[in-house]
Amino acid sequence: MFVCLLHRLKTCQTRILTVFPCEPPHRGDYSATWSLQEWLQLLDSLTALFRLAVVNNISDEVLSQLSDVSSSQAEVVLSVLRAREEEIRCALLDRTNSISSATLQDFDWQLKLALSSDKISSLHTPLLSLSLDVRENGALRPVTLEMNRDELGMLISSLESANKVVLQLK
Repeated sequence: MFVCLLHRLKTCQTRILTVFPCEPPHRGDYSATWSLQEWLQLLDSLTALFRLAVVNNISDEVLSQLSDVSSSQAEVVLSVLRAREEEIRCALLDRTNSISSATLQDFDWQLKLALSSDKISSLHTPLLSLSLDVRENGALRPVTLEMNRDELGMLISSLESANKVVLQLK
């Protein structure tokens, strides 16, 4: 279906520039050409292709996605990608950054050994005290966490998973 939709791409060469990252073209302008399902699939496919192209620097993997398309139509898509690559990259970064406006400015940690508590006379449990300085909307906000070994392990696993996602986006 993607290939079929790309074959029709030539009819909207002038509008493809607005598919991503700007506001997409209005379906009403092309309702005679594509059904609603085809239109949504075209927008999704082009957006995914543009993301893949920008993330992979218009690699062979992206070119293989266009292998079933005629060379003139593939050239139209590639010329749009090349012309708007930096703008698309910035839009992807802005979208990622908009997930949270908070950024980590500084951190400090301390390892403590809890020898007892009000409920248990002999505890001997190591605790990590993690102090984070988070900048949110221009204001610096301190955040302090205290974790035992299991909680620290879960935090490290979560951060490693997040790092893998970030590396995949680069």
